[in-house]
This record gives sequence, structure tokens and C-alpha cells, in this order.
Amino acid sequence: MNSYERGPGLPPSRGPLSGAVAGRLCGTGPLPRPVEAEGADPYGDDLQLALYLCYELHYRGFAGVGPEFEWDPGLLRFRAALERRFLSALRADTPGHDSLDEALAALLVEPVEGSGVTHFLGAEGELWQLREYAAQRSLYHLKEADPHAWVLPRLWGRAKAGMAAVEFDEFGGGRADRIHARLFAALMTDLGLESTYGRYLDAARAEMLAVVNLMSLFGLHRELRGALVGHFADVEITSSPGSQRLAEAMRRTGAGPAAEFFYDEHVEADAVHEQVVRHEVIGGLLAEEPELAADVTFGIDATEYLEDRLARRLLADWRAGHSSLRTPLAPHMSHTS
Repeated sequence: MNSYERGPGLPPSRGPLSGAVAGRLCGTGPLPRPVEAEGADPYGDDLQLALYLCYELHYRGFAGVGPEFEWDPGLLRFRAALERRFLSALRADTPGHDSLDEALAALLVEPVEGSGVTHFLGAEGELWQLREYAAQRSLYHLKEADPHAWVLPRLWGRAKAGMAAVEFDEFGGGRADRIHARLFAALMTDLGLESTYGRYLDAARAEMLAVVNLMSLFGLHRELRGALVGHFADVEITSSPGSQRLAEAMRRTGAGPAAEFFYDEHVEADAVHEQVVRHEVIGGLLAEEPELAADVTFGIDATEYLEDRLARRLLADWRAGHSSLRTPLAPHMSHTS
């Protein structure tokens, strides 16, 4: 089997942009002109899936899609148009903090009780909601540390050393069985989900695609290295308390030991990572390039903006008793059944 036959299958399109990208990858049609991306909803299903398809070529690709498409000039031009639409919307819509210190301080303020997804899941979430949350977040967690690794060649000194130290932990500290993506796959198994990479792409909402696409957007562009560091800081600083609530939810619902362990691991690891990111990664970067402070701030603010959009979507669906997914999950067989 060729390596490019092992990836996930291409998902169904969600509109003309994503359909055109999928068609190009299948060799069945031309791409739209880049100008056609300008009128698309920057956060909508069609643009976000089109962008996800383009980005995924830099990860594991898709079954039956040759590796040469990663650097296809037409796809790169079209991807650039999609990125301009997405990035310009983020810069216009993201409520910005006046300074990096303000943005970092805001991350330490807990949301109003009940307004956050992890608060809801920790206090009252049911197993079906935890399963949906894991399916949505699998697009992120099964590639958890990969987009951040792209920034390493673009840093030096303290920032590079600090970033590499945290990434080393994310990749299991040299142990394949402790790679965080593998731990999340075990969590999915406990929850009765399929842990195959990309399995729930078609089920995920546009709000989830945007969260994942933001990492790739920042990671693939050297000029956005400060924003990537801001995104990384947001993830590490906010992870520990949220992971503690999710670990409690997994225990309360009897999700299983691997499901509990994934979040217990993040409570401890990310509390340490937070200090490294603050003092070494951000501190080291700004000691060398102080002009990037505004980009770091934007990375934090854009991350919060998209995570808030996702949270509102999930909570609205769950509180109405609806599935948060585009396609329902198969019924869960409990550990005792």
C-alpha cells in the first residue's frame, strides 16, 4: 500500500469552494478563481472545509490523493485567497486587548459559572454530550502538537528551547505510548468512538473546523509566528482548569480509565507548561523581537474568539436537547454491556 492510500477519505463537500478543492484533489475539475473566495462566509461550512482540505495536505493527506498536491501551485493560490478572507475577518471581528499583559491576565479569569463548555460538562454533562465533545475535538487532539511544531525553525534562543521542551512533553517525552494524540485516541475508544484519524471530519461543525484551521494558518506562515506563540500560550494557560473539570466529568459518567487519564495528565502537565510558555517562549521571543507583542496578543484574542463561537454553538445545541454534530454518532455500548 502506498503511503498516500492510508489517509482518511475525502469528506463530502459543503458548497462550491470545498467541492472545487475536493474535485481538484480527485482530478475531476478546475479550481474557482481566487476572487470567488472574497464573498464567502469566512466562518461558514464551505470556506472552512475548503481551507481544512488544503491544510490537511501538509499533515497526513487523504486516501488516493498523491503527495504532489501538497505544493500544487493552483491549490496554493486558492488557499491564499481563502486565508486572506479568514484572516481579514478575524482581524476585523476579534475583540482586541490593548496590551499583551491584559490579554494574558484575561486568560486567568474563569468564565461566568455555566457559560463555558467545560463548566457545563463538568457539572451536568451527560455521556452522550461528552462523546460528541470528543468527536468534535478529535480534529484538534489527534494532531494536538503538530501545528505548533512548525514554529520551531522560526524561533531561536530561549523561545526555541522553551517551545521544544513543551512540545517534547506533548509528543510523549520520548515514549510513543505517552504521545498526547495517542492518549486521546485511547479516550475515544473508552467513549465508544472510532479513533481513526479524521474519522469525524464530516460530523464536525464549521466552528470546530475554524478552531483547527487557525492553528494551521498561524503555523504555516513565518510572518504569523508571533500569533502562533499567542495561540500556544492560550492553549497551555487555559488547559489545566478545563482539563480538571473534564476529568471530573469522565469520572462522574463512568467514561472509563483512559478517558479520565487523558485529562488528568493535562491538569498536571499544562500547569507546568504555562510557566514555561510565559517566561521562556513569550519572554524569549519578545526579548529578541519586541515588535511581535501585538501579534502574540492577536493570537490569544483570535483563539478566544473562535473558541467562544464553538462554545456558544455546542451549548445552544445541548441545552435544546439537540446533537451538536452534523451527523449523529452510533449508539455507545457501555463497558459493562
